[in-house]
Amino acid sequence: MLSTCGTLVHNRAGESAFVTVRPRLFAIAYRYLQDVGEAEDVVQETWLRWDRADRSVVANPPAFLATTATRLAINVARSAWRRRETSVGPVLLEELGHGGAGLETAAERYEAVDLTVRLLLEKLSPAERAAYLLRKAFDYPYQRISELLGLGVVHTRQLVRRAHTRLAEDRCRPVDTITHQRLVRAFLIAAHTGELDGLEKLLVAGLPLRRSA
Repeated sequence: MLSTCGTLVHNRAGESAFVTVRPRLFAIAYRYLQDVGEAEDVVQETWLRWDRADRSVVANPPAFLATTATRLAINVARSAWRRRETSVGPVLLEELGHGGAGLETAAERYEAVDLTVRLLLEKLSPAERAAYLLRKAFDYPYQRISELLGLGVVHTRQLVRRAHTRLAEDRCRPVDTITHQRLVRAFLIAAHTGELDGLEKLLVAGLPLRRSA
């Protein structure tokens, strides 16, 4: 058991660890929520959880705090989607497609990809999802996407515009767990290695074959 002095030192060390990473925690929360007030609320809740945690078993305080803030922000974002107030998936797509350089831990990257992929599965048809993801996350030319989908370039552009609109709609499709996991894994591999063949094949699998126009 810690003495009174020991407890005070322990608390000060915990506070110091939190203050050091606080700007990063705010940046994480704001990246998901795009709202200063909600980001500050996430940071405050992260502090409360850190204050209650058994810090003696936390090997890496910055990673613990970042992961906590990420998960809290995701929960807030999901609630916001249900209220139709925001849609953070598209905000993250470009960053995720280039390796998620702004996401400092593996846990943050995984949580962000998991969240974004679930949104795309809930909101978009397979063709919309393929066109939108390849264009927004990996900067595919419309010509290349149209070749993969077997559609004309004009139709492909329409798919991307339609997908952007539908991401803000209320209606959601049920998400198959296996499909979700496979797409998350393929996305992470593509973003990390630059090898997109696996992601391409997964996105177009099951799409009806069409002739480009």
